[in-house]
Amino acid sequence: MAAAAFLFLVLISAAPLLTWGELNADIEAEIQALVNIKMNLHDPLGVFSGWDPSTPSAPCDWRGVGCYGGRVSELRLPHLQLSGSLSPQIGNLRMLRKLNLRSNFFNDTIPSSLFRCTLLHSVFLQYNSFSGSLSPEISNLTSLLVFNVASNRLSGEIPGDLPQNLRFLDLSSNAFSGEIPRNISSGSQLQLINLSYNQISGEIPPTLGELANLEYLWLDYNSLEGTLPSALADCTSLVHFSAEGNKIGGVVPAAIGALPKLQVFSLSHNNLSGSVPGSLFCNVSDYPPSIRIVQLGFNAFTGIGMPKSVMCFSVMQDLDLQNNHISGGFPLFLTNVSTLTSIDLSGNSFSGTIPSEIGSLQQLEELKLANNSFSGLVPADIKNCRNLTILDLEGNLFSGVIPAFMIELINLKVLSLGGNNFSGPFMPSFGNLTALESLNLRGNGLTGILPEELMVLSNLSALDLSGNKLSGDIPTTIGNLKHLTVLNLSGNGFSGAIPENIGSLFMLTALDLSKQNLSGELPSNLVGLPNLQVIALQENMLSGEVPEGLSSLLGLRYLNLSFNSFSGHISPTFGFLKSLDVLSLSNNHISGSVPPELGNCSSLGVIDLHSNSLSGQIPVDLSRLLRLRVLDLGRNNLTGEIPVVLGSRFNNQSSFIGNQGLCGKPLDRKCEEIGNENRRNRLILFIAVSASGILLMLSCCCFYTYSFLRWREKVQKSTAGEKKQSPARASSRTSGGRGSSENGGPKLIMFNNKITLAETIEATRQFDEENVLSRTRHGSL
Repeated sequence: MAAAAFLFLVLISAAPLLTWGELNADIEAEIQALVNIKMNLHDPLGVFSGWDPSTPSAPCDWRGVGCYGGRVSELRLPHLQLSGSLSPQIGNLRMLRKLNLRSNFFNDTIPSSLFRCTLLHSVFLQYNSFSGSLSPEISNLTSLLVFNVASNRLSGEIPGDLPQNLRFLDLSSNAFSGEIPRNISSGSQLQLINLSYNQISGEIPPTLGELANLEYLWLDYNSLEGTLPSALADCTSLVHFSAEGNKIGGVVPAAIGALPKLQVFSLSHNNLSGSVPGSLFCNVSDYPPSIRIVQLGFNAFTGIGMPKSVMCFSVMQDLDLQNNHISGGFPLFLTNVSTLTSIDLSGNSFSGTIPSEIGSLQQLEELKLANNSFSGLVPADIKNCRNLTILDLEGNLFSGVIPAFMIELINLKVLSLGGNNFSGPFMPSFGNLTALESLNLRGNGLTGILPEELMVLSNLSALDLSGNKLSGDIPTTIGNLKHLTVLNLSGNGFSGAIPENIGSLFMLTALDLSKQNLSGELPSNLVGLPNLQVIALQENMLSGEVPEGLSSLLGLRYLNLSFNSFSGHISPTFGFLKSLDVLSLSNNHISGSVPPELGNCSSLGVIDLHSNSLSGQIPVDLSRLLRLRVLDLGRNNLTGEIPVVLGSRFNNQSSFIGNQGLCGKPLDRKCEEIGNENRRNRLILFIAVSASGILLMLSCCCFYTYSFLRWREKVQKSTAGEKKQSPARASSRTSGGRGSSENGGPKLIMFNNKITLAETIEATRQFDEENVLSRTRHGSL
């Protein structure tokens, strides 16, 4: 008995030693696991430099490691630029409760051994490059509350069984496919589900309605189909429901709009139809109104259902019904929702006038009614909406002059009145809207000049006055609009030169001055605008050479100088324009050849050079332009064979017609015919030149003969006169001469005797010009 008691005491005393030994073994295993994790990773910031296994407190004093009871309970290594794969040794951290590796460069798969860490309650692996599928073993993590693997490269189907205690599940921005598991409701404690930006298909399962604690359901931008299950109305805790960018059709169940806690309801970019349920606008439950944001744009709704005798709620802030098929007048009930800050009804079929009650919405910041059929005058009461920053009435039927009260909306940043029937002179008072960033008055009937007062809007980034009846010069002070990125004055009657000050708009990306009466040359400093992507100057009277410096605008996408009087040649340096999509220089006086370097413009989709004076051959380099969709080289002086690839891709003769020297498909003229014709032309030219040469030689001979005969006749007359006047002396002189010609040819007469001055005067008839035989620098003979 005493021996047994002694043995019992020994065992009790040894138990702590055994427990301590097991603890040391577990700690050693965890240290080894962490070292293995370290060895698998690239550490540019030196995070692991302090991970020394020999320190007494290892691993609990290591950076990013947290311990509880001497065991590793947390591994926190976010935002540290770590790269590589996560070692399977992670599974040996059996006491791990929290894992945070977010915002690094981890790749490869999530090791299945991780799901052996059954005490895990939080996993943050978002913003990495993990790939592969998500292991079904995730269901083993019975303590898991948060699982976030957003923004990785995970694929495959979503596991059907989820941990029962899971609260937050974020699988967004991956490549998950398949359907939403119907038994996803097994995680009955789920409060947040984010499956947005994946490739999930099928229908929204009605079993989601069993998640009574669900507050946030995000299913945006997948391939979901079918209809909205009415069972979602059972998610009485739902605060935010968003399923934008899918293919969901049918009608919206009215019961969903009556959810007592729902604040955000977003289903834009789907195929929903019918009427927008009135329950979204009016409080039909016993609960206080809650919906603040309704976004149903880009669907096929045809109306707005309004329950009668119901008090409309007053907490809605943002209503987006753009791009549907809703008709009728402006929804008058909206003027009672005093909390509204944004209304977007653009792109529908609304008609009638804007009610004056709109002025009661004094918190309204954005009013977008573009592309409807609203008509009449803009109500003056709108000036009471002092907080308006965006007023978009473009594309309606408003008429009259632009209301002067517009200038009282001093907080306006965007004013868009284009595409209406406004008329009258351009208001200089627009210069009072100093906060204005975008002004769109295009497509109206505005007249007069562009006022200098507008040039003080230093915040203006977009100015579109196209399609009006403005005239005069473009103000030189336009260079004061330093933040301008888009300038469109096309389709007016502006004249004179393009002001040099445009070259100081260094933020300009698009310049459209087309269809005007502008003249002169392009400003030399235009080529110094580094952000310029669009230059549209067609249909003016501009002249001079096409500036070679345009090739320095490496971001240029669109260049249209057609229907002007430009001359010179196309610079080979245009080949540097890798982003250029459209090159149109037609109907000018441009000469020279088509530069082969254009074949380096890999983005070119349109080349329009017709009706110029271009010569030479079509460069075969253009065949490399795989994106080329339009080619027009007609009405030039191009010669040679059309490159085979271009001829087959652009088999319409209009692309090449009007070049007499071109041959090959798609033209009917064969290159053999051109060769024969060229040979015939060369033969005709040879004959013509030869005949001209012979004719010239004959003419020279005739002239020489005529001149010789006339000279001989003069000599004979002179000799005969001398014989008649002095026969004796002539006889004496003749007898002393040599070289007489018996047949009356020219004679060489030698004068051996002295001749007196009187005899000379008599013989030359007083030095008459008829007797001059030749003239030299020494005198006359």
